[in-house]
Amino acid sequence: MFTLEQIKQRHSKVKSGADFPQYIRDLKLLGVNNYVTYVADGHAEYFGKSNYHIRSDPKYSIINVSEKNDNDKFRVYLKAHQQGQTDYLTFCNQAAETGVEKWVVLLNEMTCTYYDKTGNKVLVENVPQ
Repeated sequence: MFTLEQIKQRHSKVKSGADFPQYIRDLKLLGVNNYVTYVADGHAEYFGKSNYHIRSDPKYSIINVSEKNDNDKFRVYLKAHQQGQTDYLTFCNQAAETGVEKWVVLLNEMTCTYYDKTGNKVLVENVPQ
């Protein structure tokens, strides 16, 4: 099974959203089936086969996630991040500002779904392969 150290090692190569597809491929090779990242503090939960899961520590101080969604603005921020224009912490702050609470990545489906605080889908994206 995978470890947090292995995941951290792969994540250290991610400098912007442009590096995300390779990161996902690397996690898939480790045996990660899906994971959830929480915007408020950056911690994540990783899930593998046979109900295996691990949880990371928070990555930064608490960010207040807005109650109000601004899906259009979020899409602009996401596109900029995917093009390498912002770093991870900046993107997380922007996600919180626009009401995104978490994202769920399903590695077998190669999708990333962003959710608001009430559990509504904000955006479903296909991860480039």
